[in-house]
Amino acid sequence: SCVPISTRPVPAVVRVRTQGASGSCGGQTEPDDHAIGRSRGGPSTKIHLACDGHGRPLTTVLTGGNTNDCTMFETVLAGVWFPPARPGRLATRPARVIADKGYSSRSIRAHLRRRGIRATIPERRDQRDGRARRGRAGGRPPAFDPVTYKRRNVVERCFNRLKQFRAIATRYDKTALSYQAMIDLATLTLWL
Repeated sequence: SCVPISTRPVPAVVRVRTQGASGSCGGQTEPDDHAIGRSRGGPSTKIHLACDGHGRPLTTVLTGGNTNDCTMFETVLAGVWFPPARPGRLATRPARVIADKGYSSRSIRAHLRRRGIRATIPERRDQRDGRARRGRAGGRPPAFDPVTYKRRNVVERCFNRLKQFRAIATRYDKTALSYQAMIDLATLTLWL
């Protein structure tokens, strides 16, 4: 129920200084667009989330609402860490990734194979049709386990638990830093 890193470069985010180095934000940087994107419904923010098998958030990344999910795959997985099963350093590689069709791409699957992470990601219809059109040259379909995929609802339930916090569901925060702080508070509450 986690999302891993890819080897493709992540698009650079333009950042501006907030409040100065000695100001209330401690000199942290703020995205130029404050994680607000334009979409059909108007201005919106998207929360990219990875959670463990128990529905506890592991990492969150904010972007504008018009940002595609699969472009943030690497960034989300880079923030994933969890206590290992045995003593030692923290684990950053999940045993399996369960994701929806938005993460169905060759680059993501190839990256997961290189890292030795099993993937349960359904193939999009257009990818299936394109492979069928190419015939034998299209290759074989990726492995998919529908029984394991039923566990993906854990991520949706995690989002629903986060949306119970009014400040997250409505986003009246002006800056992305303050909105991320509210998400962090809600995440800590879910872990307690």
